Amino acid sequence: MDYPRNLRELKSSRYQTLSVKDELRLNLIRKLRAGQKLFPGIVGYDDTVIPQLVNAILSRHNIILLGLRGQAKSRIIRQVTELLDERIPIIAGSEVNDDPFRPISAYGRRLLGQQGDMTPIEWIDRDARFVEKLATPDVTVADIIGDVDPIKAAKGGHLLSDELTIHYGLLPRANRGIFAINELPDLAGKIQVALFNIMQEGDVQIKGYPVRLPLDVMLLFSANPEDYTARGKIITPLKDRIGSEITTHYPKELPSAVEITRQEAWTDRFEDKNRLLVPDFIREVVEQIAFEAREDNHVDKHSGVSQRLPITVMESVVSNAERRSLLTGEEPIVPRIADIYAAIPSMTGKMELEYEGEQVGAKRIARDLIKRAAGEIFEGYFVGIDFSRAVQWFDEGNKLLLADSAAAVECVTLLEAVPELLDSALIPFEFDRTDNARLVAACELVLEGLYAQNKISRNEEGSYTAVTKARKDRRGMIYDDLTETSKYS
Repeated sequence: MDYPRNLRELKSSRYQTLSVKDELRLNLIRKLRAGQKLFPGIVGYDDTVIPQLVNAILSRHNIILLGLRGQAKSRIIRQVTELLDERIPIIAGSEVNDDPFRPISAYGRRLLGQQGDMTPIEWIDRDARFVEKLATPDVTVADIIGDVDPIKAAKGGHLLSDELTIHYGLLPRANRGIFAINELPDLAGKIQVALFNIMQEGDVQIKGYPVRLPLDVMLLFSANPEDYTARGKIITPLKDRIGSEITTHYPKELPSAVEITRQEAWTDRFEDKNRLLVPDFIREVVEQIAFEAREDNHVDKHSGVSQRLPITVMESVVSNAERRSLLTGEEPIVPRIADIYAAIPSMTGKMELEYEGEQVGAKRIARDLIKRAAGEIFEGYFVGIDFSRAVQWFDEGNKLLLADSAAAVECVTLLEAVPELLDSALIPFEFDRTDNARLVAACELVLEGLYAQNKISRNEEGSYTAVTKARKDRRGMIYDDLTETSKYS
C-alpha cells in the first residue's frame, strides 16, 4: 500500500484522526462482530477477565489489572496493542507522535507553519505506539513526564524556557498510543501524583515550562494487590481516577492449567515430533502440584504460586527424560514420575514459604506436593481398581527401586515381580503391554498413588518399600521413616 507522504496527500486521502480510545473501541467492535478471538494465547479467562476487559475498552476506561505473579497481566497489556490500527500518520521527526492535523509539540507546530501542506508525514506501526515501564522506586518525574534538556538548548542556541529544549518523558512519547506501567505500587507517591492531570484533564505539564501538553493516551497498569503494604501502595486519588479495576486469577480448572503449560513450556524441542510422548497423567500431576501448593499452609498465599512453576517443572521433566534417552538410547522419550522428582530444583525457587515452611525446608515440601498431586491424579484414573496383592508383596519385605536413569525395559523386568501390577496399571489406558515406556510411567503413577495413600513407602532414593513405623540404626537411635510418619518427605 502506498501511504501519503505529506499533508496534502493525507488530506486528499480523507484520512480522519481518531482518539486512541475511540480507535481501540472501534477495532474491538469490528473484531466482536466478526467473531474473531480476542487475546489469543490467554487461557482460562474467557468467562472472567476478558469480558471485563472488553467492557472497559468499550467504556474508554484506563485500566488496572490486579493479580498475583504469573497470571498473564503483562501479556494481556501487550496484547491490547492488537486493537490499535496497523499504522497511523505522524509529522515526520516528531518525538511525541504529532497528529499532522493537530500537532501538540513546538517542533510539530513550527514545521507545519513552515511547510504547510508539504509537511512530511511518517507512518508508524502499532508496536511503536506502545510504551511500557516497570515501576521501580528510583523512577523520577523526569523519566515519566519530562524535563529541560540543556544539551538541546546549547546545540540549538535556544533559551532554556523554549519548548524546543524539552526532553520528553515516556508518557508524552506514548502520545496517540498506549502507556503501561507494571507493578504500579512500586512507583513513588510523588510520581503517582504526576499522573493525576493526564487521567483527569488529559494533559501534562513539564517542569519549568508554562505549557500543557494535551496528550491522547490509553493508560494500562498492573499490580500485585498483596504488595501494597510490603513495597508501597497505590495512592487513593490515583485509584479513584482509574476507570476499571480488573482482578486476574490462577487457572481454576486442571484442563485450563494443562493447556497453558502445553502452550508455554519448551517441550517442542525435537525435529521429530514423535520422539517425545508426554502421557496426559504426567501433565496432570505437574499441574496438580501447583494447585496443591496454592492450598498448602506452609506456602505464602500472599505471594501466590506462579503458573511459571508447572511450566518450568514440565521443561525439567522432559529434560530428565531426554537425559535418560541419551544415556540408554531408548526411544521414544516418555517422562514418568521419577522425572518429576528430578525436577524439584525447578519448584523450590518458585514458592515463598511461611515461617513453619522454612523450618521444614523447600525440598521436603516439594516432595510432599508431588506425593499429594500424584495421589489426586491416581485416584481419578484408578478408582475401584484393587492393588491389594501389590501392597501385600511390599508388606512381605520386598523392595522396588526404579532409578530415573534406568531404561524402560529394565524397569519392566523389575515390575514383573510385583503381582498384578502391570496388568492393573494398563486398565485405564489404551496402550498395550508391549509399550514399555508408557507402561513404566503408568506403573510409577500407581506406586506413587499407593504411597500417597500410605499403603506403601518411598524413600529419598526413590525406592518403594513396605510402610514401617520406625526403625533403629546400629547405635540404637530411633529415626522416623520420613516417607511415612513425617508429612514432609
